[in-house]
Amino acid sequence: MSDETTPAEPDVMEPTFWRKNGWTARVIKNENDDGWAVEIHKRGLAEPALISPWVMGRDKKNPKPFDGPAFATFVKTASEVLDRSARQQDQALKKKVSVAWEGRWYEVQLERVPDEYEPHSFLSAIDDAGATVVRHRVATDFKFNRDVANDWVRGGFREPSGSR
Repeated sequence: MSDETTPAEPDVMEPTFWRKNGWTARVIKNENDDGWAVEIHKRGLAEPALISPWVMGRDKKNPKPFDGPAFATFVKTASEVLDRSARQQDQALKKKVSVAWEGRWYEVQLERVPDEYEPHSFLSAIDDAGATVVRHRVATDFKFNRDVANDWVRGGFREPSGSR
């Protein structure tokens, strides 16, 4: 779901529920003990971006009311969690090594495409000017390491065996 096609939701600033700028924070009962927790959601995501402990109010029974600084802190922390997760996923899907050959540098990349119906990968070489020299579709189990990348570049970027 894109923010462009989703109508803007009105801001809400209640003691245990805040919604602003596509983020929602809700105070919930902590399932693990007698305390409270805050669940932070980003619009368009099914799962919470962050669940964090929340403090008791003065009566030692109910949660402390939410305020602007607390909401901003939770949104900042949840954003950092989502950013870190996206970087980790990108690193898991894309491997790269640099190879020097005949006076030029190439970045050899293996990019996995986790398609639900037809997962595959792309093996590509990018020259030192940033231009893609070649790109081949390969099987998801394509073996990729520095030796394979070196051999592929030195072999003239031929289509690897087992390519699809």
